[in-house]
Amino acid sequence: MESKRQPTTKADEPIYDLIDQYQAGADEEVQTKLVLHYESLVQSLARKFSRGQGHDDDLYQVGMIGLLAALRRYDASFNRSFESFAVPTIVGEIKRFIRDKTWSVHVPRRIKELGPRIKKAVEELTTELQRSPLVNEIAARLEVTEEEVLETMEMGKSYQALSVDRSIEADSEGSAVTLLDLVGSHDEGFEQTDQQLLLEKAFAVLTDREKEILKCTYFDNLSQKETGDLLNISQMHVSRLQRRALQKLRESIRVEPSECY
Repeated sequence: MESKRQPTTKADEPIYDLIDQYQAGADEEVQTKLVLHYESLVQSLARKFSRGQGHDDDLYQVGMIGLLAALRRYDASFNRSFESFAVPTIVGEIKRFIRDKTWSVHVPRRIKELGPRIKKAVEELTTELQRSPLVNEIAARLEVTEEEVLETMEMGKSYQALSVDRSIEADSEGSAVTLLDLVGSHDEGFEQTDQQLLLEKAFAVLTDREKEILKCTYFDNLSQKETGDLLNISQMHVSRLQRRALQKLRESIRVEPSECY
């Protein structure tokens, strides 16, 4: 098969021959040779867009997908080098991945798309005005509402979440302090304190004898007969005083009868 392209140098000829073979349906060996040849190009683009955010490998894989797409679509009849055609294709795949996949929190697509436009508008307006632009100036430039600008700026903070193990400072003893150290845990003591305060307030409506009976039957786990023997009153009297005391408590704290038992 006669090649359509005109390589810029003699050194280019073997690569362009391989591209022709790949487009003609050559085996995986040809694809492997092309991938290895352009591997450094894809890696450099992946590093450029990763910016130390920890997804170099993901961007490299995405960049490889872009490279293979460029190899399939390259048309040498336009007299462009393969690299000049491939770089925009690879970068496009990487940018789409960053836009759609690397946010820590799901946000609407319109926010993802508006973010880069806001960044570009801020840079342009800063140059034109020689100061930081106002929100209404950014909105006017992009022909969107101020609310959309503010929403996008706020949601932009969700691009990458911080790990709870991230060290943010050192304590007085020089030990590292992480975000997790600053996150409070559930303390049941607060709920118990609230309940105790509620009971103390409710018990104020009871007589001393009624308090004594509830203490014996509910706190000391004595039977009504044992309580009567202890207080020198009949079991029936204990039962009557107990019912009256519980009724007073229900009315005081305004709960259903079942909640008191």
